[in-house]
Amino acid sequence: MLDSQPFINSTSILSYTMPVSNTLKAALLLLMAEFLLASMGAIIKILAIDLPNEMIVFFRNLFGLVAILPLLISMGSELFKTNRFKLHLLRAAAGVSAMYCFFYSIGHIAFAEAMLVKLSAPLFIPIIAYVWLKESISLWSKIAIALGFVGVAIILDPDANKFTIIALIGLGGAALASVAKVTIRKMGTTEPSARIVFYFAFLSSLISAVPLFWAWVTPSWFELGMLCLMGSIGTVGQLMMTKAYTLAIPGRIAPFTYASLVYASIYGWVFWDETLRWATLAGSLLIFIAGLLTLKKSKKYDSKEASDKESTNAA
Repeated sequence: MLDSQPFINSTSILSYTMPVSNTLKAALLLLMAEFLLASMGAIIKILAIDLPNEMIVFFRNLFGLVAILPLLISMGSELFKTNRFKLHLLRAAAGVSAMYCFFYSIGHIAFAEAMLVKLSAPLFIPIIAYVWLKESISLWSKIAIALGFVGVAIILDPDANKFTIIALIGLGGAALASVAKVTIRKMGTTEPSARIVFYFAFLSSLISAVPLFWAWVTPSWFELGMLCLMGSIGTVGQLMMTKAYTLAIPGRIAPFTYASLVYASIYGWVFWDETLRWATLAGSLLIFIAGLLTLKKSKKYDSKEASDKESTNAA
C-alpha cells in the first residue's frame, strides 16, 4: 500500500526532521493550515461581491484538484486503490456542504464574525469522535475545550444579540466540517494523506459542479486569477490540516484551530476596517492557553503511541 511519508517528504512545507511528538507536529501543521485557510477566506469575501456562492465553491474544489495533480501523478496507480470509498464519499459530501455554509456566511457578515462562527467546530469534534470512534476525552482535554469555549463566548459577546439566520448557517457548516475532520481520523489508520486529499478534491469537484447548471456566471480575468489563487492556497492548507488530523487525536489538537481568529482579525482590520476589541484579545489568550494545556498533557500519550506503532510495524 502507498505510504504517506514519501508524499510528505516530496513537499518541503510538510517536512520535519526535529524529534518532536506527533501532537506537536500536528499542532504546527494546523497553525500553518489555519493561516492559509484564513487567507483563502479573505479572497472568498472579495469574490462574493460579484460571484454566486455556487461558483466560488466549485472553483475552490476545481483549482484545488488542479494544484495537486503534478504530485498525484508522480505517486502512481497505487494512489487510487482504496477499500474505504464510502468514507471518502462521506468526507467529501460533509466537506462540500460545510463549504456552502461557510462561504455563504463569509459573504454576508463581517469576515472576523464569519471566522468566529467557524471556531465552534472544535467543540463538535471530540463529541463526534467519542460517539463514532469511541475515543476517550481526557480530563485535561475537557478543561482545554471548556477554556476554548469560554474564550469564544467572550469574543462573540452574546449580549450583542447577533445570533441571526446567517450565524445558524455558519454553525451548521461548523458541525459538518467536524464530521469531515473526524472522518479523516477514521481513514487515517489505512489511508495515506495523498489519497485522502485526492479523493476529497475529485469527489468535491464532481458534487459542486451540479449547481453550475443554474448558477453559472462567467468570471472576469481578475476573478479567474483570484479563484485560482483561492483554490491553490486552500488545497495546501487542506493538505496540512489532513496530515495534522492523521497524526493526532482530533480532540487533542482541536484548540489550535482557534489561531484562525488571530489571522481573521488582522485581515479584517487591514482590509475591512474591523476593530480589534479587548474582548477579542482576552478570548484569544484563553484559546491559546487551552491549546498549550492540550499539548502539554498529550506528550506522554504521544510517546506511548509512537512506541505502539513501532511494535506494530516490527510485527
